[in-house]
Amino acid sequence: MRFLIAVIDDQSNSASGDEIAAIDAFNDQLQANDHWIIACGIYEPEQALVIDNRAGAGVFTDGPLHNVAEYMSGFWLIKADSEEQARELAAQGSKACNRKVELRKLHG
Repeated sequence: MRFLIAVIDDQSNSASGDEIAAIDAFNDQLQANDHWIIACGIYEPEQALVIDNRAGAGVFTDGPLHNVAEYMSGFWLIKADSEEQARELAAQGSKACNRKVELRKLHG
């Protein structure tokens, strides 16, 4: 099974040196145990571009879709044998980055 672990924060690029080291160690653990698919940080919502091209509308709007205090500032895509294992990995990721995370199962 594949899962998204979304990192929830109120500012981008805010990790301390200790948090970055813990994230790197968590990433190494994911890779060593064949849970790793990909991970990365995401720029703040103000850098977003919302595109609506339904029916060829061609509408481009600067900024985020939703204006909220907290947002996804990074993510991991992981492989896990079960939802319980994914929950455990998400809890480890939350501890490593010192942020809340949201866990979602991926289709397919």
